[in-house]
Amino acid sequence: MKILLVFDFDNTIIDDNSDTWIVQCAPEKKLPIELQDSYEKGFWTEFMGRVFKYLGDKGVREDEMKRAMISMPFTPGMVELLNFIRKNKDKFDCIIISDSNSVFIDWVLEASNVHDVFDKVFTNPAAFDSDGRLTVENYHAHSCTRCPPNLCKNVVLVEFVGKQLQRGVNYTRIVYIGDGGNDVCPVTFLKKNDVAMPRKGYTLQKTLSRMSQNLEPMESSVVSWSSGVEIISHLQFLIKE
Repeated sequence: MKILLVFDFDNTIIDDNSDTWIVQCAPEKKLPIELQDSYEKGFWTEFMGRVFKYLGDKGVREDEMKRAMISMPFTPGMVELLNFIRKNKDKFDCIIISDSNSVFIDWVLEASNVHDVFDKVFTNPAAFDSDGRLTVENYHAHSCTRCPPNLCKNVVLVEFVGKQLQRGVNYTRIVYIGDGGNDVCPVTFLKKNDVAMPRKGYTLQKTLSRMSQNLEPMESSVVSWSSGVEIISHLQFLIKE
């Protein structure tokens, strides 16, 4: 019986947002105003498609984007946490559900040699086209009204757990580690044994604390963190139980 660890990527595994970080490849490290203004709430993936097209049109190539991406810092204690999980892979399955994209996440995990820690990565599929431009697509379509149209992390999580169950893998509990507004949906569906681990000072933690003040029921326990080392101590406690 394993514990399932679910990670967000931006501002959780890495200490920044990969989509905004890539802007440093743009001329003068900024986007034109009309491109910035073209963002519509809920349509971030489409916006990033336009950003990648702009970068491609300005001659920014794959190797330059990759260099920028792998220079992003990991969140404090995260490398230690991933090494701890690797040493205890008999006790944990580990997945990423992220609104970034497959190219960025692959680059970061490969450059830091932590690919083997993760069993699956669920994110918006991306690829370079024949002109050398990065293109990105929505991960899926769903009917959740709380989430942006390209990705409901709860739908992904429920589907993954269901498929694992069919394969005979049943998790004792789920530990969800994230920071953002799009982590609220999956976290509120966690059950009594599960643990929500929001990063201190970020949207997810603020939302959960507001919900508890409003006495909105949540079944899982909530343990905040600011360093991966704190997550290690909680996981050590869980596997001793």
